[in-house]
Parts: sequence; C-alpha cells; structure tokens
Amino acid sequence: MNKGFLKIAALLGAFSVALGAFGAHALKGRLTVYAIEIFETAVKYQFYHVFALLAVGILYKDFPGKLLNWAGRLFIAGIILFSGSLYCLAVVKGKGISGFDWLGAITPFGGLCFIIGWMLLFARITAKPAS
Repeated sequence: MNKGFLKIAALLGAFSVALGAFGAHALKGRLTVYAIEIFETAVKYQFYHVFALLAVGILYKDFPGKLLNWAGRLFIAGIILFSGSLYCLAVVKGKGISGFDWLGAITPFGGLCFIIGWMLLFARITAKPAS
C-alpha cells in the first residue's frame, strides 16, 4: 500500500466533488453552455483518475516498484495538466476573455500523462514480481 498516493487520491476526490457541485450550482447561468461542458469534462476526468490513483495506492502492496510509482505520479500530473487546463479554459471561454487559447494546448499533455500512466500500470501488473 502506498499511503502517499492514497492520501492524495482522497484529497483530489474531495476536491472533485466540491468542483462538481460548484460547477453544477454556482456556474450555471454565469458561463456559457460550452464552457460548462468543458468544466464538466475536467471534473469527470479528474474523478476517473482519482480512482486510478486509489488503485495504484492499493496495488502497491502486491506490485511495488518504479513502474507503479510512475503510474501514480503520471495520474497526478495528468489531473493537474488535463483537468487544470480545462478548468482554466472553461472560465476563460465562459467569460469571453481573449488571449488564452494557448491553454487548450496544455490539455493533450495531461491526456498523454493519463495514457502513459495506464500503460505503466498494465506493465507493472503483468511484469514478474520484484525480487
């Protein structure tokens, strides 16, 4: 078990619920429908990867090693880059603020972190046990 990943997952999970509620209640009518969809996508992917991070933390007991550590780190980085950039983009687009279209270029790097994290999780689970 990796308590560090479990603690971060718990905090990010609570943050996901808070952001989801904020988006559902406080942002309706303040942002465009398109901006709210962006925000909801950010919350959804954050929550998915909170569960992935929980899995990494739990699986660490039986599958310790660098690959699993990197999977967890990449899930955290993906949440920051993917969801974080989408949260910012939702506010910028929703408020009609120009000059921040570059935020959308950050999102794919977060997605890449998610993909590599999942691949490392697979690689570690299918690898021979650490000696």
